[in-house]
Amino acid sequence: MPSADTILVFALLSLGLAVTPGPNMLYLVSRSLAQGTGAGMVSLAGCQAGSLTIMVCAAAGITAALLAVPYAWDVLRLGGAAYLMFMAWQCVRPGGQPLFSPRPMPREPAARLFIVGFATAALNPKVALFYMAVLPPFLDPDRGSLFMQAAMLGLVQILVCTLWDAVLVWGAAGTARFLSTKPFWMAVQRWVLGGALALLAVKLATESKA
Repeated sequence: MPSADTILVFALLSLGLAVTPGPNMLYLVSRSLAQGTGAGMVSLAGCQAGSLTIMVCAAAGITAALLAVPYAWDVLRLGGAAYLMFMAWQCVRPGGQPLFSPRPMPREPAARLFIVGFATAALNPKVALFYMAVLPPFLDPDRGSLFMQAAMLGLVQILVCTLWDAVLVWGAAGTARFLSTKPFWMAVQRWVLGGALALLAVKLATESKA
């Protein structure tokens, strides 16, 4: 079992992952604004189920095996970087919509909300890269099963992200109303988000497998 200090440090790193804009956050906020808090929570449940799937795969070594296949790492890395750069452009392009801007989206049944949320998280390279880059140094063979340690730390990450995303879902409407009356802050939010996504894309594109 990981030590309390290890769990605390990993939880802080997980919070850093949670507050970094990504596909999960964009989908949850968009769905919450378009269909309400209830729909956002169902989507959140789907997202966390997808994250749980990635965590179990990482803990079992399946993700590591995938990344060991020639060129698999580069495909994941460059594909994720391209997607992040595309989202950055969508934020800052003329006429682009910020994160908390209402988006016209059709109403969807709960089952579809869950499935789309699951797919959004399961195909999110940010989560897989977090487990592969951050999780291994926190595993200690002297503290028991590596699988159980990885699973426990993965559950800590999922809990932290769930709490943060739940706050976003509950506060999406209020934040959108506030920003809609403050054009300056709306513009700042767009450029800060776009800049953060672009920096993440560059970092991901230049990261080596080692």
